[in-house]
Amino acid sequence: MTGFRLNFTPLKEPLGFVKLVEWLTAIFAFGSCGGFSGKNIVTVLCGDGRNQTLDADFHYPFRLADVPLVAGNATICNQSVAATHLVGDSASSAEFFVGVAIVCFLYSMLALLAYLGYMHVYKDSDFGPIFVTGLVFLWLVCSSAWAKGLQNVKDATGTEGISSTLALCTGSNATCEVTDFANLRTLNISVSTFTFQTPLFQPPPPPSHIWCSCFKR
Repeated sequence: MTGFRLNFTPLKEPLGFVKLVEWLTAIFAFGSCGGFSGKNIVTVLCGDGRNQTLDADFHYPFRLADVPLVAGNATICNQSVAATHLVGDSASSAEFFVGVAIVCFLYSMLALLAYLGYMHVYKDSDFGPIFVTGLVFLWLVCSSAWAKGLQNVKDATGTEGISSTLALCTGSNATCEVTDFANLRTLNISVSTFTFQTPLFQPPPPPSHIWCSCFKR
């Protein structure tokens, strides 16, 4: 029979417990990346001893080229500075990562439903392991891409990146330094969320299928 049979026992076993952890991890992955917003404060040290500050606000999907560092013509350290934007675009890797995380979230939720209500069907099906292999591959690819994209964001919003972007910082006596960094802890953690199902957590075969050659007469 293939009807729904609610059974919470799998949650007490590695099979169901790991799937629950995967579900929560997927929520954290796309939530921490997709909902991120941060600001770096750049201090411009003028040659005459005065200081001025600039705000570098950036957020998902990290299209940094659209983020104004200097909005319109402005006077900084007694010099006219043209409108300047940050450099870089990590939108493709960030959106890819969030998209795969949402797919994994939906899969984990459906897998939990299957484990709790259709375990008798799941044990006789090979579809689950095949689908999981594809998801693991996608997760590794998107995580690697996002790790590179996140590093690009860090480089573009760091002191060296800001200094190379803002002409004032390289062509005059003024120097630029990021003195207050956005908290990127959640983004750093999101890169390392690789905990998705592998064949190691598939249900073991029934006892009648277990055979050991050492007992052969």
